[in-house]
Amino acid sequence: MIDRKRVFWFILLRLLVVSVFLVTTLYLDVHTYDVSGDVAPKVLIRLIVATYVFSLGSLAVLYYSRQVRTLTYAQIVWDLILVTVMILISGGVTSPYAFLYFLSIISASTLLARSQAYYTASLCVILYGAILDFQYYGKLVPLGLSPSPAHQYGAEYLFYLIFLYCAAFFLTAILAGHLSERARRSESAFQEKVIDYEELERLNSCIVSAIDSGLLTINPAGRIRVFNRYMEHLTGLSQQQAYDRPLAEAIAGLSPFDSCFFEGGQGEFRHQGGDGRQLLLSFKSVPLTDKDGVTVGAIFDIHDLTEMKRLAAELKRADRLAAVGELSARMAHEIRNPLAAISGSVQLVALRPRVDEKDKRLFSIILRETDRLDGLLRDFLFYAKPTQPTKIPLKLRQVIADLCSLLSTDPRLAGVTIENRVPDDLVVVFDKDQCSQVFWNLLVNSAEAIAGEGAIVLEASAVRSGKKGEVRISVRDSGSGMNQADVKRVFEPFFTTKKGGTGLGLATVYRIVETHGGRMVVDSAEGAGTTVTLYLPA
Repeated sequence: MIDRKRVFWFILLRLLVVSVFLVTTLYLDVHTYDVSGDVAPKVLIRLIVATYVFSLGSLAVLYYSRQVRTLTYAQIVWDLILVTVMILISGGVTSPYAFLYFLSIISASTLLARSQAYYTASLCVILYGAILDFQYYGKLVPLGLSPSPAHQYGAEYLFYLIFLYCAAFFLTAILAGHLSERARRSESAFQEKVIDYEELERLNSCIVSAIDSGLLTINPAGRIRVFNRYMEHLTGLSQQQAYDRPLAEAIAGLSPFDSCFFEGGQGEFRHQGGDGRQLLLSFKSVPLTDKDGVTVGAIFDIHDLTEMKRLAAELKRADRLAAVGELSARMAHEIRNPLAAISGSVQLVALRPRVDEKDKRLFSIILRETDRLDGLLRDFLFYAKPTQPTKIPLKLRQVIADLCSLLSTDPRLAGVTIENRVPDDLVVVFDKDQCSQVFWNLLVNSAEAIAGEGAIVLEASAVRSGKKGEVRISVRDSGSGMNQADVKRVFEPFFTTKKGGTGLGLATVYRIVETHGGRMVVDSAEGAGTTVTLYLPA
């Protein structure tokens, strides 16, 4: 395939050479040629002007037409004609312009191929040999070429001259063709390398932007260079905002580890995400070196461990609670049997006619406490082994509205305002009784935490979690809140901060939500209230 750029530069080069010839023709003494009159300079000037016109026309054709090969052949033919006419009008055998045939051969090898260079060399031999032979035999006298110079050189010299130029022409064709072929192969290989590098760059950019972990690089001054899309999500900073920014300024949690950035290191740190959430991130850094092994920066691989740590803690807690629940359920069954015997025996003794009032009062205390203990065991058994839920679609707002009506007369909610902000069309798939039990416990707990006037706000919305949908339900109160140590133990059975509480309310809620394939998160601070968030499968 012929390169249009090469043809373009070739035409421009010819215009430059023709311009030089035009200047020399106008300012040099062209009468030194062995020709009569002023024919030679006039013909030469006309030829140069015609070459100008042809070159400009070729540029126009090259710009507007796709026939590059035909135009290239026309350039070579025109150059051969140009050189031949210049030799004819400048003395034939005595002309100094025979060397211009070499340029035509080189042009053919550069623009076309090696075989075309051989064809051009053959044409050059034929044209130059014909000029010398015709001049020697006087066939070019009508063109103003006298045979005298050729006779002076002699036939042997002319034959030698033709043989010398023939060898030179073909040697030029061989060398120029070989070099042109090598140049084409090198250019093709270079183009393939360029394409490979571009493809590799696109692939690298695609991988860097699409990987599911944070990737960034810094220079030796600790300023950010590469900052992929995942890092934008973690930090809330765009690539433009993070570029050339100090790493410690963009991600403050990495500051304690700055001594090991360029030596390779790893660790975990806390970071506040772009959405305000507290994240636990891990990093691993490796030095970035150039081809000579000199460190020119560092690469960081950053992962978000928040969800993984939360799931690990939930799994550990679930395993612990499952073991405790299984053991406690067996113990509860064993305790209920003697407890029932004690309660029955006390009731029989209390029915005797000769029991004084003091004993009756003691028997009533025993019966009350055994009933309370039996209720506690019943609740604990429900926690340890909840009933299999019957899931049905429920309009969550209506369920909560019904609960609010039932709790309106409860003295624990006196002075407490419940705001039901759940959308009317939000539907959850849940066991109806267990759903009521969950929100009953949450509302009562929130009211008891307020202990006076305050507000409980219930909100819900559909969210995306990875590839699946979830319903997020939050119960927020304005109560006294809890410290972080209590928050970590809030779902453990028998753990309570309330006087007289059993510690099974939130533990039971947790088990019910877990049975429905959901999860719970508690966010609380002392004096700032508590928010319990439920995530249920959509």
